[in-house]
This record gives sequence, C-alpha cells and structure tokens, in this order.
Amino acid sequence: MGNVISGRGTKQKQRRWPKRIILVRHGESEGNLQKSVYRDVPDHRVQLTERGKEQGKKAGELIRSVVGQHCKIYFYVSPFLRTRETLKEIGAAFSSSEITGVREECRLREMDYAKFQNTEKMAEYKKERERYGKFFYRFPNGDSAAEVYDRISGFVESLWRDIEMNKIPESSDNDNLNIVMISHGLTIRILLMRLFSWTTEQVESLTSPENGEVRIMELTGDDGEYSLALHHDDQTLEKWGLSPQMIVDQKKRAYGPKVVDHLTSYFDLLPHINLHFGKK
Repeated sequence: MGNVISGRGTKQKQRRWPKRIILVRHGESEGNLQKSVYRDVPDHRVQLTERGKEQGKKAGELIRSVVGQHCKIYFYVSPFLRTRETLKEIGAAFSSSEITGVREECRLREMDYAKFQNTEKMAEYKKERERYGKFFYRFPNGDSAAEVYDRISGFVESLWRDIEMNKIPESSDNDNLNIVMISHGLTIRILLMRLFSWTTEQVESLTSPENGEVRIMELTGDDGEYSLALHHDDQTLEKWGLSPQMIVDQKKRAYGPKVVDHLTSYFDLLPHINLHFGKK
C-alpha cells in the first residue's frame, strides 16, 4: 500500500496512508447541559458531565470493536478540557502498547465565539448567523467557520507531511494504524469538508455530531482515498446532512472507481444560476 510522491530532484518518497481516520466529538459537557455555565467558566475549561464521561467510554469501546486487537492508535486532541477528558475515557479501551502517541493540537480547538459568557447576546448572534449564512458569519471578536477552515487546512497539510516523513510512530507500516481526532462539532464538520473537498453550501447542510459520536473514514485504495460509506449506511449519512450526490460519491470511493464529471457536479449545486456558456 502506498502512493508514490515526487520529491525534490530525482528522489521519490512513498506515503503510506493510515488505515482509518476516526473523528470523535467530545462527550456531553456542562455547557451542553446548561448554557449559563459559560457566565462563570471560560469555554476551554468547561468539563464533562458524568454522562459525557460515559459517552467517551462508549466511544472507546466502539472504536475498539472497529480496529480490532493488536491495532495501533495515534491520538490528536483539542486542548480544551472536555476533549482531553474524553480522550482519557476513550484511551481506557486500549493498552499502552497499542497507543503509539498522543498529540495536543491547538488547531482542532472549538470555534471562538468570543462573547459566550453573555448568553442573551449569543442567542442574538446565532439568529443573525442564520440570516447571514453560517460559513462566513464571524462572531464579534471571534471566529467564522471560514477561519476555522483556514487553520484546519494547515493542520491537514501538517498531518500529511508528518506521515510522509515518518514523524508519527508506526507510520512506516500503516496497515493497521488508526488516527483518532477528538474535537468539537463544527470543527469536525470543517475537517470533513477539507478532506472531501466539499463546498460551503454542502457543509452548511451538515448536522453537528452528537456528543461522543464517532465518524469513521477508512482507506479504500493506495492513493489516499477515504470513505465514510464503509462504516456508515445511507440512512446515517443522510441524517448527517449529506445530499444524495455526496452519498453517491462516498459509495464510489468505497466500492468502485470514482468517475465524476467535476464541472457538471459543481454547477449542479447552483440550479438557480442561468448558465449560457458560449452564447451571447
């Protein structure tokens, strides 16, 4: 398994892709349960509830059932307390010999809402975001989803570079290497957008993962193609907000050659635009 990538001069490197990339949203937090918590506690210090810890434990058991015995797991985790607490619960499902490393990755953090302490204002901002458009709306003194995309793009490039340069332990023998990323709802949607080259319209239709929810992408060939369809059925993908076209693409990635007319596919997303190519 491997993809030949041209290097400088005449040298070539073979990138060996992880078998799976697994995305997990943190378990239920005190902020999920009661928004007023944000009046007294900064977003990055909000803890898991007992239910959230149990969700983390179940996520670990689910991942264990997918990857099997004698697997290799490398964790990336957002620096927020609730994601690190979720990591602790997930990690309990694996032995120390199976965990090849853990890296705290700041770029996997939650979107910055800035004025989260003012719950009344946040409700106003979120209504305004619905009218403006979720992807490009920037919370006052905070982030937009577009800015999250920029930092996630940098993270993905760093990830591929680390794999290529064997900076991740076991990355030279990836037949059962599983990369698990523990992050936040919107950040996970943006990760999927970046990895599958989804448009802004497509990502705005996606639903946020539930607390403790696991989304599994598995390698389908030796050229770095991943698919959600190997572990999640059509009904699940539809519930997540994937359009019929997006689901077909996932199935093509999983079960057959990807034959897509990219020009037609893109403009199919814009039925309201009257196109007159080559006409006056």
